[in-house]
Amino acid sequence: MTEPALTLYRLQACPFCERVVRLLDEYDLDYDSRFVEPMHSDRDVVKRISGKRTVPALVDENTGATLTESANIVSYLQATYGPDAPAASAEPATAEEGS
Repeated sequence: MTEPALTLYRLQACPFCERVVRLLDEYDLDYDSRFVEPMHSDRDVVKRISGKRTVPALVDENTGATLTESANIVSYLQATYGPDAPAASAEPATAEEGS
């Protein structure tokens, strides 16, 4: 079984993280959800991958993109995996791999 190409770093009960989760689920994208430390200063893993300690943070192995801020992530997901995206035809294979 292959690891999902998308990894979302998030906090529990974070409304900005949930906004991204809703869109990932709406697009039926397979992703790895990683909950991070609640204390901002302890989020070293997020700092290593994105250069910031803020969540949500998304890593897309398909494109090499790493994003932070929910609005940026939502725009990226819409452009890359949304119904009108050029990559939309490849999306079902990505979504089914981890199922």
